[in-house]
Amino acid sequence: MSRIWTKRGTRPRITRDCRFTWAYLFGAICPARGTGVALIMPTVNIDIMNMHLAEIRRCVSTSAIALLILDGAGWHSSLKIVVPDAIVLLPLPPYAPELNSTENIGSICEETC
Repeated sequence: MSRIWTKRGTRPRITRDCRFTWAYLFGAICPARGTGVALIMPTVNIDIMNMHLAEIRRCVSTSAIALLILDGAGWHSSLKIVVPDAIVLLPLPPYAPELNSTENIGSICEETC
């Protein structure tokens, strides 16, 4: 749905601006080793989540375990997810912004800017 400012009670015609495309970043980091892995994809779904997990598995040391903290996205909790060995998934509670690492990054930026 597109929105524009107009006089109340009128219905102007407007074309939707479709010049932009979306990109989705799947990423994981290991702070102890200073390494990370990321995929930039045009869509999100279970197959891409499985690709991301496989990519993480390739980067995890043989004796290590990767812990992934997941929010409530639908593709995070699907039964079709293939979790490789050495990866443990930790889903967050339904509403816990203080535990979501992405939310904390945003609050750190707000405090320091």
